[in-house]
Amino acid sequence: MTSRWRTGWDLLAAIAAATAVIMIVLYVGLIRQQGGHAAAWFIGGLAAAALLSIYGVARAAPGRRSALAVSGVMMVVLGLLGILSIGFPILGAGVMALVAAARAMAGPPLGRG
Repeated sequence: MTSRWRTGWDLLAAIAAATAVIMIVLYVGLIRQQGGHAAAWFIGGLAAAALLSIYGVARAAPGRRSALAVSGVMMVVLGLLGILSIGFPILGAGVMALVAAARAMAGPPLGRG
């Protein structure tokens, strides 16, 4: 018997989304602590990637494969850009989103199987 979590939700996508949201909060806090201004483009890109991952959490969502792939690529790029400060966890979240997208592509099409 398969649990509802395994059939309805994707844990990797959820972890990627949670990591992105946590990193937004940590980034803004770190920049404020240093007395600087957070880069709006970085926060916007990471927020968009987080929202795409949140959308991709539901296995039945139409277009979730594309949403997770775009989210993963965005997080990998942002992670590489911020690798000297907060980029490593973002890079990891991007890889998780890409793995979730690849797993979604390997599964049976919706409505079959």
